[in-house]
Amino acid sequence: VQLQASGGGLVQPGGSLRLSCAASGRIGGMGWFRQAPGKDREFAAAIRWADAGKYYADSVKGRFTISRDNAKNTVYLQMNSLKPEDTALYFCAVSNPSMTRYDYWGQGTQVTVSS
Repeated sequence: VQLQASGGGLVQPGGSLRLSCAASGRIGGMGWFRQAPGKDREFAAAIRWADAGKYYADSVKGRFTISRDNAKNTVYLQMNSLKPEDTALYFCAVSNPSMTRYDYWGQGTQVTVSS
């Protein structure tokens, strides 16, 4: 499985960005993780491919929305009301069907929230 993420950039606090990640191969689920400088990688959001069940970290709930396009094997992360603490390298990843393990990772796309 290969992953290609895009859509990162520089945005002012309160602004929006949409990340995209296209995957080749079989998908059980897809997730977005992020890693800020000097911090561990953390989970942001995930979606189960079979039924579009969605999961969010508390830190992004209500501001971020994950969605998928089955035909394009693509997952999106719509990020609204961005805060400086959302600044991080964002990674997409593909999981097994039970979403207990992420086996394939993309290269990351940088999101910077700053005035």
